[in-house]
Amino acid sequence: MDLRIFTEPQQGATYDTLLTVAKATEDLGFDAFFRSDHYLRMGNVDGLPGPTDAWITLAGLARETKRIRLGTLMTAGTFRLPGVLAIQVAQVDQMSGGRVELGLGAGWFEEEHKAYGIPFPKEKFARLEEQLEVVTGLWGTDPGKTFDFHGTYYDLTDSPALPKPAQRKIPVLVGGHGPSRTPRLAAKYADEFNMPFGSVEDSERQFGRVRAAAEEAGRGDELTYSNALVVCVGRDDAEVARRAAAIGREVDELKLNGLAGSPAEVVDKIGRYAEIGSRRIYLQVLDLDDLDHLELISAQVQSQLS
Repeated sequence: MDLRIFTEPQQGATYDTLLTVAKATEDLGFDAFFRSDHYLRMGNVDGLPGPTDAWITLAGLARETKRIRLGTLMTAGTFRLPGVLAIQVAQVDQMSGGRVELGLGAGWFEEEHKAYGIPFPKEKFARLEEQLEVVTGLWGTDPGKTFDFHGTYYDLTDSPALPKPAQRKIPVLVGGHGPSRTPRLAAKYADEFNMPFGSVEDSERQFGRVRAAAEEAGRGDELTYSNALVVCVGRDDAEVARRAAAIGREVDELKLNGLAGSPAEVVDKIGRYAEIGSRRIYLQVLDLDDLDHLELISAQVQSQLS
């Protein structure tokens, strides 16, 4: 089971804070550092000092880390044109020496679009499908050839399809709870399917839908299946309660909907996700100043899983 650190910088984080967490992620043996792609804080936080851009952040981290994978859960399709996104991600992949992964979603948070003047179209899912086809098509075009795409929302003619990523193929992540269109999209374009904040039971059902769609698409068991879950681990009940309070959550709710409790409790629950086929857990870390939390997870959770 791979454990990856997943951050939500829109809640309030500087680049320097993210760099510190990314370096700790690497030093403590975690597999990857991922971040959300949002420009507006959510819930009862001030979000200070303000948002950081996902791909600018990852470009910086690409030069300041050496081993960990880097990526997004999920890049909002409403924020970027697919041709521009393909260039950005390929460049960051080059900068990292081939360690980038792209999670791409439709975009959903209407308030942040209003706050920053970003169009929020009705037909987001259909746009996402075209975006996935354009981005993967540009990367997959042989050097010296051109790429054309004529869709409903995007039109590319005689694109040189450059630059190319350092990796032969950048892994693409698709995720979500949708029962029909999401599995079909994952089966067609994704290397990994991610179930965000879902129970073991809901994840098992969704993984089954994606597997069925992948088999129908002739892809068999090619996809990796993963979960994203909030994490709150403590050496004892008092430490769990302190960490839950620091992120404005209740312990019982976290235990129900995330990975919370003692290291043994968290290892046991991760095991339940492993039993249904999850091979990778994105640990949503909400208190980015609590590096002791990461050290505890590394020493007493990750060590048992490896």
